Amino acid sequence: MLQQTTPTEKRTPSVSLTVRPSGAGSALAGNRLSRRTPWIVLGASLVASFALFALLAAAAGSAFSLVGAVLVGAIGYLVVITVMSTLVEGSRQAVDRFVTGLVTGAFLVAMVPLISVGITVISNGLARFDGEFFNSSMRNVTGEGGGALHAMVGTLLITLAATVISVPLGLMTSIYLVEYGRGRLARIITFLVDVMTGIPSIVAGLFAFALFALFFGPGVRMGIVGAVALSVLMIPVVVRSSEEMLRLVPNELREAAYALGVPKWRTILKVVLPTSIAGITTGIMLAISRVIGETAPLLITAGFTASMNYDLFSDRMQSLPVYVYTQFMNQGNPAFAFVDRAWAAALVLILIVMALNLFARLIARWFAPKTGR
Repeated sequence: MLQQTTPTEKRTPSVSLTVRPSGAGSALAGNRLSRRTPWIVLGASLVASFALFALLAAAAGSAFSLVGAVLVGAIGYLVVITVMSTLVEGSRQAVDRFVTGLVTGAFLVAMVPLISVGITVISNGLARFDGEFFNSSMRNVTGEGGGALHAMVGTLLITLAATVISVPLGLMTSIYLVEYGRGRLARIITFLVDVMTGIPSIVAGLFAFALFALFFGPGVRMGIVGAVALSVLMIPVVVRSSEEMLRLVPNELREAAYALGVPKWRTILKVVLPTSIAGITTGIMLAISRVIGETAPLLITAGFTASMNYDLFSDRMQSLPVYVYTQFMNQGNPAFAFVDRAWAAALVLILIVMALNLFARLIARWFAPKTGR
C-alpha cells in the first residue's frame, strides 16, 4: 500500500556562540599596539640614551661613546617594548616582539663590520683607481705611479687553473658519494673531506711546494704550484656544497628516469645535475671566493714579482693578495704611494669577487630547470 508522504519539516537555524577570552591584556581579545608604537619607543630610547651619554661625557670630560649610547638605547627599547606588549597584548606577543628585536639587532650588528669594511676600502682605494693602475705593472717603479695589471692577470690565471683542477674532482667525488658510494670506502672519503676542510691554508701551500720540489728541485716558484695549493683548499668546499645540492634532488625524478629505461649515468647527467645546477654553481663560487684572497700559500708557491707573466709553468707570478701584502709591508718613498696601491688592489679584489658571484647567479638562472609550461 502507498505510504502518505509527510511535508518537509522546517529546521530551525542553529545559533553558534563565540566566547571571547577574558582579560583586557590578552592578544586574542584584539588588543594590539599600533604600528607606530615600536618606532616611537625606539626613537625615545635612543634620544634618552644619547642624552645620558652626552651628560656623562660632559661631566667626566671624556669623549662621547656612540657605540655605548646605541647599545644602551637598544637594550632600553627591548625592555620597554616587552613590558608594554605584556600589559597590552599578552605574554605570547611580548615574547614574539622581544625575539624579533633580538634577531633584528643581531642582523644590524653583523652588518656593521661589512658596511665598515666596504666604506673603508672604497674611500681609500679610489685614490689610485685610475687608468695607469689597470694598464701597467710595477716593473722599474720605485715610487709613485705603477699599477697592478700583472697581479690581476696572475690572480685570474691561478684561480682559473685551481678551478679547472678542483671542480671536476670535487663534483665527481660528490656524485660518487651521493649516487654510488656505499660502505667503508664512502665513509673514508667523507672523513678525508672533513679533514681537508679544516686544513690551514699555509699547510696547503707547504704541501704543493714540497710536491713540486720533488720534481723541479727546492726553491721552485711557479703559478701552477699556487694553483695546486688553492685547489687543495677548494676541493673539500666543492665536494660538500655539491653533495648537499645533489641530495636535495627528489628521488622520484631518478625513479621516473629509471622507469623509462634510462641508464644511471645518463639519469645523473640529464636529470640530477640540471636540477641541482643552481646550487652547485653557487657552491663553486663560494669555493672560488674562499681561495681568491689567500696570501700565505701563494707567497710560498708562486712568490712575487714586479713584471708581467702569462705562463703558469714558468717563473714567479704575482697575485692581488700578495701584491697588497708586499705593497703595505715594503713601503718605500713616498710611503703613501705604496699604501694607496695596496688599498686600490684590495678594492679590485672585492670587485672581482662581486663579479664572480653575479656571474654565478646568471649561470644558475640560465641553466636552472624551467618550471613553466
